[in-house]
Amino acid sequence: MAQTILIVDDELNIRRVLERAFAKEGYQVQTAEGGHQALRLLEEAPCDLVLTDVVMPDMTGLELLKRARQKYPQIQFVLMTAYGTIPTAVEAMRSGAYDFLTKPLDMEVLRKVVRNALSERAKESRSAPRKPAKRKQVVFIGQSPAIQQILHTVERVADTRTTVLITGESGTGKELIARMLHERSSRASQPFVAVSCAAIPETLLEVELFGAVKGAYTGADHDRIGKFEAADGGTLFLDEIGDIPPLIQVKLLRVLQEREIERLGSNASIPIDVRLVAATNRNLEDAVATGAFREDLFYRLQVVHIHLPPLRERREDIPLLADHFLKKYAQENGRALQEISPDAMRILQNACWKGNVRELENVIESAVVLAPPDATILLPEHLPPHLIK
Repeated sequence: MAQTILIVDDELNIRRVLERAFAKEGYQVQTAEGGHQALRLLEEAPCDLVLTDVVMPDMTGLELLKRARQKYPQIQFVLMTAYGTIPTAVEAMRSGAYDFLTKPLDMEVLRKVVRNALSERAKESRSAPRKPAKRKQVVFIGQSPAIQQILHTVERVADTRTTVLITGESGTGKELIARMLHERSSRASQPFVAVSCAAIPETLLEVELFGAVKGAYTGADHDRIGKFEAADGGTLFLDEIGDIPPLIQVKLLRVLQEREIERLGSNASIPIDVRLVAATNRNLEDAVATGAFREDLFYRLQVVHIHLPPLRERREDIPLLADHFLKKYAQENGRALQEISPDAMRILQNACWKGNVRELENVIESAVVLAPPDATILLPEHLPPHLIK
């Protein structure tokens, strides 16, 4: 039986063009001029996919999405939006939309997005109910309100396919949050692949991410898979995303739009099922303003945005973190240390921690291994001299 598509747009010409295009593809197509008519049609016969404009007179595409998915959560939604309403489309993706495309539409891209969305729906329909993945105990330590809010967000979005952008200074724990997102999802049994974009030369980054075929460059004597293929079915974590060059930005945008990659030296498209999590310590909005980072890619990346505050802004978490690292490194190094003295803790809480949690961890590890082997309490004299003023 043919899969069904409902096209919702207040412009008659757009409805007609899209109806003809998808009818030729073999789909059963219905059209509606607005959200209220679309809801009535869904009451009569729920469809497989809704392709809807965002801005319409009677109801926005976002409101249609929210109302329809309350009754028909299995329906896939693809949004069509003018460039200026991209933030609204991003909000729609948070509410469960499969994807969004900007007008004027590229019909070939639209066809691929619709095919992929319907393919995923069919796959979910055939699958037996999945048992929740066994969660590994990746722990992010903190009792401050900011950290508790972040952990709440992680729990809400972990078991989705939504792209997440994590920002924050170096050493705040961005990769740990990425691992929590992966290990609290149904992808937990699949690969978690981490790439530091800043650590790979620009000339190698394309091959590292997308792979290459034999003969694509000097020395390429065999096919090579990239990190996207290595992470298929799982999560790809792109750290230092703000440092990727313009050419890679274009290719990454295409991957996010079409859910497929092309190896260097090949025109063959390879479908991928990867949940992307990106991180940066740069201000991407500033980079967009200066033209160093593509605005369309920025919106694609920050469907959900998690910002990790620096340690100096959550000093109430320092005792918990210090105690955790003390126990960890005392056990690893066979030391007797069990607690931190009040004076030593005051020093730790008053330090500036430019390197954030990573610097605190290094300080505690150093103090543990340099303290007398029989010491049970960490004292101020065991801490690095630069902390004691």
